[in-house]
Amino acid sequence: MSSNCLRIAVVCSSNQNRSMEAHNFLAKKGFRVKSFGSGNHVKLPGQAADKPNIYDFNVSYDEIYTQNGLLHMLDRNRRIKEAPERFQDYHEKFDVIITCEERVYDQVVEDLELRKERTTTEDCVHILNLDIQDNQDEATIGAFIICDLVAMLAESDDLDNDIDEIVHEIEQKCQRMFLHTVVFY
Repeated sequence: MSSNCLRIAVVCSSNQNRSMEAHNFLAKKGFRVKSFGSGNHVKLPGQAADKPNIYDFNVSYDEIYTQNGLLHMLDRNRRIKEAPERFQDYHEKFDVIITCEERVYDQVVEDLELRKERTTTEDCVHILNLDIQDNQDEATIGAFIICDLVAMLAESDDLDNDIDEIVHEIEQKCQRMFLHTVVFY
């Protein structure tokens, strides 16, 4: 499978840091990638730990950028796409969905199970989770791991049969565990 054929989604909670860093890496390598958040709102650090800046999804990065001090991250994001997007509001089909924390993985699986109840088609998607701490250093490390994983998946001639072996190889290489499930929706 070539990098142009594999349809990839990367999902974190707010579609700001982890999913966008991986989106950036994968897009530069030529992969067909989209990124999303799965939370109810986009949350960014505020004046205090218990007072985050909260935005709706689809508020443009330009608008967030002018109101927030996280210039590097937001500047990167707005070069990739106009605004953060919520996974549950998007209905394109993907071959692989990679989440960046277990709670987000659960939300994605739950959403796809609900979609299955509302459709007559059954497409297969592999959902993988790599827990990535929500800071810039870990987002960069996670993006490298995700990029390596996707490159190996894209080389497979039979993704459904090869994915477990590929995931095991990446786990050994990076010393981090993945969750993996298949959903028909």
